[in-house]
Amino acid sequence: MAGHRFVYGPVASRRLGFSLGVDIIPFKTCTLDCLYCQLGSTGRTTVRRRSWFPPREILAQVRAALDSGQRIDVITFSGSGEPTLNKDLGRIIRAIKRMTRIPVAVLTNGTLLTRRDVRRDLAAADIVVPSLDAVPAGLFRRVNRPHPSLLNAKIIDGLARFRDEYRGEIRLEIMLVKGVNDSPNHIEALKAAVARIRPDRIELNTVVRPPADRRAAPLGPADLRRVRAVLGPRAEAVASFARRKQAPAAGALERAVLATVGRRPQTAEDIAVALGRHRDEVLKALSALVGRGRARTVVHGGRTYFAGGRG
Repeated sequence: MAGHRFVYGPVASRRLGFSLGVDIIPFKTCTLDCLYCQLGSTGRTTVRRRSWFPPREILAQVRAALDSGQRIDVITFSGSGEPTLNKDLGRIIRAIKRMTRIPVAVLTNGTLLTRRDVRRDLAAADIVVPSLDAVPAGLFRRVNRPHPSLLNAKIIDGLARFRDEYRGEIRLEIMLVKGVNDSPNHIEALKAAVARIRPDRIELNTVVRPPADRRAAPLGPADLRRVRAVLGPRAEAVASFARRKQAPAAGALERAVLATVGRRPQTAEDIAVALGRHRDEVLKALSALVGRGRARTVVHGGRTYFAGGRG
């Protein structure tokens, strides 16, 4: 796997601060094909866990990032697909915990928490951020377009069981799509499921970056406040990233920018904060990458995002 990048960032995360991303799944390998996904359509979903990449190569890149001098608030398993599909996940998390005291987080869609081996792997993390966007089976299929074997009732059971076993922090993410899963009845169903899962926090999110289905639209601030009021004091809308000082990234700027936008669409401002570089420098690098077809622009919600090239 020489030349493959498993680590990206640190990126400016709206939830976690400066997050060093660890991507241990091939692009768009997932159990779901969510209509709002910023990475585009999954195509063919899977529930098969595999050892996708050599753990030693992943860990070597994490070590190099830790030694780079950049500010890292959290190490986050996320990126190109569903991290729990990698059966080496627990082994890799435990090895990182031996390297550093920086917290380890895992962003997961939670669909495989029905499995004991997956719950055991995630137990090694400090923070787990599972998602639950819909409770009724039909709405779950509409929003998340799951692998045929997945049943939402069992997924909720798995989330509740994980809460019983897990001693770390659970932040339940709910992604809301305007006119799809934001009705009062749907929010009440989510409230009942949340009561079973008992997360430490509930993070309300909406369609910020360009989605797989262009018809997926965001909720406005007033609608998010309405949902928050129903779900109670543990719920909060995901705030915009607070601008904090970051050490300048070492090495070629274009390479760092490309690694960042290759995982998810970002604005020039997001990239500048994450890399500790001036916005004009980042825009110059982005212009060069777009000109060579290595990156592309996507306009969504009146803002310009940059994403990896299609080729």
